[in-house]
Amino acid sequence: MSFNPHNFLILVVDDITRNLQVLADMLEQVGYEVTFATNGQQALERAKLAEPDLILLDLMMPIMNGLEVCHKLKADEKLCEIPVIFITASEEREHLLEAFNQGAVDYITKPFYPPELLARVRVHLELKYTKDELKKTAATLEKLAITDPLTGIFNRRYLMSIAEKEYQGAINYKRLFSIVMLDIDHFKKINDTYGHIVGDQVLKTMTKEVHSFLRKGDSFGRFGGEEFAIILPEADRKTALKIAERLREAIATLSIPVSNSNSHSNLEIKITISLGVTTYSFDDEKLDEMWIRADNALYKAKSKGRNQVCSISAPFKS
Repeated sequence: MSFNPHNFLILVVDDITRNLQVLADMLEQVGYEVTFATNGQQALERAKLAEPDLILLDLMMPIMNGLEVCHKLKADEKLCEIPVIFITASEEREHLLEAFNQGAVDYITKPFYPPELLARVRVHLELKYTKDELKKTAATLEKLAITDPLTGIFNRRYLMSIAEKEYQGAINYKRLFSIVMLDIDHFKKINDTYGHIVGDQVLKTMTKEVHSFLRKGDSFGRFGGEEFAIILPEADRKTALKIAERLREAIATLSIPVSNSNSHSNLEIKITISLGVTTYSFDDEKLDEMWIRADNALYKAKSKGRNQVCSISAPFKS
């Protein structure tokens, strides 16, 4: 993106109105949007409200000086990334080291030399923009690494890592958690009859419906194909079975409208799911034992006719 001053808001803080006017004229002439504050407290309030891209901050102000303002800005999680350029008089140079210690990125000396001021402002705005874009890219890559691309829920690898954390927490703090595995019944028949595009629509709709019934701390992931798993923190067997049965009922009553090019213009598909449930036992020596039980419970639900919830508890070990 080419640099465009119109895209940036600058907060100018100075207790002398004349200085504010001079700075505003310089910045607005180039195209920056400018907002003002005449004291430290007002600067903090304006920063929270406007969330500027950069702050030009007078070093010496009555009541709350620039150093104190900067300290408070950097202590605020929402404001700490805003670059602060201090405005100083030549006799205030001894305070500059402290200004940098408080988190300032640069300083400008009064009286202002417009080309220098504008150059410094632009450099730090470009740096901030680049930094923000890198953060967005990193966040996007991180999300891609942990999510299933079709449904948007967690992928197998990440769900397994969540289960491992729950397992270690159960060992360390003697707390329970449960695993639910679920599978769409006769999903291959849907793909064979209507095609994979419709099959994908069914997967996405089912996933969204299941997700809406889960608790805030629950984790839902796709293991592949039509097989999914849910981690239920601090859920005993009774709670896990109750949640699983609620999911089974919700999906059984769901009608999924799908679009299909093969003349099925107003197609609605009904599906059911089978679910296998298991709960952590203090006898479990490794997490794999829980996954095996949950998988066996799912197989049991399938073999009993599908559209069912089955559970398998850990065998007692003497």
